[in-house]
Amino acid sequence: MSKPYLIAATHTPMDASGEINFAAVPKMVDFVLGQGADGLFLCGSTGEFPSLSTEERMEVTQAFFESAKGRALIYVHVGHSNLQEARALAAHAAKIGVDAIAAAPPSYFRPTTLEALVDSLVYIAQGAPDMPLYYYHIPPLTGVNFRMAEFLERADKHLPSLAGIKFSSAELDDLVASIHYGDGRYTILFGCDEMLLAGLAMGAAGAVGSTYNFFGPQYRSMLEAFNDGRLEDAQQFQLEVTRKVHQILKFGGANAIKAAMSILGVDVGPPRLPLKALNETQRKELERLLRP
Repeated sequence: MSKPYLIAATHTPMDASGEINFAAVPKMVDFVLGQGADGLFLCGSTGEFPSLSTEERMEVTQAFFESAKGRALIYVHVGHSNLQEARALAAHAAKIGVDAIAAAPPSYFRPTTLEALVDSLVYIAQGAPDMPLYYYHIPPLTGVNFRMAEFLERADKHLPSLAGIKFSSAELDDLVASIHYGDGRYTILFGCDEMLLAGLAMGAAGAVGSTYNFFGPQYRSMLEAFNDGRLEDAQQFQLEVTRKVHQILKFGGANAIKAAMSILGVDVGPPRLPLKALNETQRKELERLLRP
């Protein structure tokens, strides 16, 4: 089995007025890849995709692709509440030549059956039929929560471009069942940074996460220890980084993680509403915790 790989879920950099700051993209790419990331996951939850227009998502994808091509794997999230927009995003990603696409399900009018979920993904995949597609399973944010092993069983028959799952759920029993479904036919990428070691122990091929943007060396140390069979060392590295993640999450979610990136890496600006930037007091306290 090949060594697990890390994909950083990138932020969408913005200026003080909430406009996309494309000038920051090359600096972000250099920093994140310098942290040890093997690839980039664009326009996902960390990238604030619900707050971006379709045109902006295409522009962000293009900017990151031009900065990172030839140096990293590039996955693009194309999920959208409007499946026509999702299909257009898929077609755009395929046209410029990224490595894979991913799609979270619509989360306002949600698919309520596995049939509806797979049919939705089939519709999206028609925009890029030859492009590897990952289903983005993140039930805490989408409210769509099927057993992924059952999803794979149905998708087997109807979705030939499916490459695997971005599995952002703590249900480890379903994770391991998905990893071993069909003798490991699908690539399962774990999406819970603070428990990455558990995902690796279950057999995940790699991981996608937001804190790989700035905690890359710590996660790399954990991966090396795990690969070398030094389990106690790997556990200690996981404990240390998990504590740091929890420190960040005391201040919020994606907005706090974006602030942490600006503190520890490259200034990526504030989030867009409805997310709120940390106030000055919160930011100083977060910086004190991250830079003791």
